[in-house]
Amino acid sequence: MKTKKNPGKRRGAYVWGNLLAMAVVVVLLALGVKYGLDIYTHHGEAIVVPQLKGLSSAKALSLLEEDGLMMEVTDSGYNKTLPPDCVLAQTPSYGMKVKRGHVVYVTVNSPMSPSFTIPDIIDNTSAREAEARLVAMGFRLLPSRKVPGEKDWVYGILSRGRRVANGDRVPIEYPLTLLVGNGSVSDTEDFEYVNPSYAEPDEALVDEFEEVVEPPVE
Repeated sequence: MKTKKNPGKRRGAYVWGNLLAMAVVVVLLALGVKYGLDIYTHHGEAIVVPQLKGLSSAKALSLLEEDGLMMEVTDSGYNKTLPPDCVLAQTPSYGMKVKRGHVVYVTVNSPMSPSFTIPDIIDNTSAREAEARLVAMGFRLLPSRKVPGEKDWVYGILSRGRRVANGDRVPIEYPLTLLVGNGSVSDTEDFEYVNPSYAEPDEALVDEFEEVVEPPVE
């Protein structure tokens, strides 16, 4: 006599087999993500950023590539004592530890002095405000010159003996001289306004004029 197989038992084994397979897949995925990220991010690997300041951009790039790093020029400056295209600053700085493939951002020396636009300060600001704005832009200021006008008011700017205006571009290495009022004129002075007087017209002259300009009668 043949015995019938228990379908419930088979179904249970099938379910447990699927659950076990799913558990194995989850574990493998977790391990793959963990070790994959470690490999991708070079876990535990640290590279010391070399000193790039003073090097040419080509030499700096070659040095970084030897260590598996990259370089990107993000800005330029000007230092007349250094050769053009050399590195003036770097981020991250020298000695910091980064991972392979990290980008080092550098500022290189411009071959010529950069120029900046003179802001709207002439006849529009006080000497103190003008000095603060120009110094913040990087300009070097010479002692100001006094001119007739309202005290401490900016009436002009000189650059190497030449008068410049708002909006002019001036090389940053050119020193500037502010022309500042000496106080001979005050903005608080009161002026008396006098209504103009008009003399009564001479009637004889009026009659004579009317006779001259009157058109002839045809």
